[in-house]
Amino acid sequence: MANPLKQLAGETAIYGLSTILARIINFALVPIYTRVLTQSNFGVVTELMSWIGVFQVVLVLGLETGCFKFASREGADSRKVFGNAFAAVFCSSALMLAVTLAFATPISSALGYDGYEAVIKYMGGILALDAITAILFAKLRQEHKALKFAVIKTVKICTELGTNLYLFLAPGKPEWIYGLVSATPDFSYPIFSIFASCVLCTVLLAGEFFSLSYRIDRKLLRSMLAYSLPLMVAALPGVINDLLDRMLFRWFDTSSEQWRATLGVYQAAVKLSVIMTLFIQMFRYAAEPFFFQRAADRGSKDLYAKVMTWFVAFCCFILLGVVYYIDILDLLLGRDFRSAVGVVPIMLLAYILLGMLFNVNMWYKLSGRTSMAIYITLIGLGVTAVVNVVFMPVFSYWASAFGHLLSYLVMLVVSVVLGNKYYRIPYNWRTIFLIFAITGIFFALSLVTADIASLWLKLGINTVLLAVFGGAAYLLAKRSK
Repeated sequence: MANPLKQLAGETAIYGLSTILARIINFALVPIYTRVLTQSNFGVVTELMSWIGVFQVVLVLGLETGCFKFASREGADSRKVFGNAFAAVFCSSALMLAVTLAFATPISSALGYDGYEAVIKYMGGILALDAITAILFAKLRQEHKALKFAVIKTVKICTELGTNLYLFLAPGKPEWIYGLVSATPDFSYPIFSIFASCVLCTVLLAGEFFSLSYRIDRKLLRSMLAYSLPLMVAALPGVINDLLDRMLFRWFDTSSEQWRATLGVYQAAVKLSVIMTLFIQMFRYAAEPFFFQRAADRGSKDLYAKVMTWFVAFCCFILLGVVYYIDILDLLLGRDFRSAVGVVPIMLLAYILLGMLFNVNMWYKLSGRTSMAIYITLIGLGVTAVVNVVFMPVFSYWASAFGHLLSYLVMLVVSVVLGNKYYRIPYNWRTIFLIFAITGIFFALSLVTADIASLWLKLGINTVLLAVFGGAAYLLAKRSK
């Protein structure tokens, strides 16, 4: 047993590093975007990437997971399984790409981006290439080729970064470049950079493409789709819930004329919460196999409860750390993008609740009641939609931030209630609430120090406060049962 677990841990680390690197590089581009692009242009990038995020889930048809199930069956021909999945995804992607190429002009006009038909075509290319390579990446995971997976992902990420840097910063670019993107920096640069990285990624995976068996087995394909399509449907509400507020700005923001600029400012502020999302992502990679491996152990539920307490304590430390040093962190943003920094604490708290939700949601994964995930996520999506539709016309991006907070809180409460019924884990809610209460007190102290004129004096006091909070949170977590 030791070797499989060691292999799992090693692969988890490799997959995690490539994913975290992608997030770090994505954040590293923010200082460039917010200094070169206008607020409106960054808002357009945000809106288009939101639509890409939704369609990525649809086009893969849930077959990534389906491939793992059917290729793992005794006597299964994995080349045939992945070949059939690739064929299905290729057809759905080709159809989408054909529609995008044929109707790029009316689509760009309908979105208000006349003259940017090329960007719409790039989006179609991104979606098609991402979908088909998703199956090839799944094949690498099935074959435990974690290193190859990570190397290709890293090359893809670095290609996106390099293309962005070249387009935004390189002097004296050749004229043919401007046949692909605008002559002046705008939202076409980030979208083209992603497209270029997808093209290279597809080329690097060509060997995997030729290793598949493309003899279509209709019975197998029907079975795979019957299993996988519900997974796609189940995943959609979660993705839409995370991105819905960005999509609604077009129709519900307080200033219909300036919604793109407002969205750009809001997205820039949200990017400052990346430290929290990075930690949660790292935690998820380590925690999920950890939870499953210890499910049969005596006292495992008490262990899960302790994990939750320590998780909350550390997340609250991160929240206060960002808040206390926000005067330095917001310098990463261009001067025109700092007006929405006030939403950062709200988004940080929302992400803490999302991380807690991941912990609590282990009850339905461990008990086999995964269908409950659909209902919990749909409830959260409903909350997000209502808050944004009702309040965004009045409060703009503040409604978006509080929509995330309330949505994750409601999902957390619902999941806790259901978990107590079906797979009760004895979380120490008293200690958790106490940590949040102390966090609130220290956050209030940050509002007091905000008026200190000397930046270095303010940072010095905040550092002391953060150290005191860290000590208090550590003692509370350590003493919790």
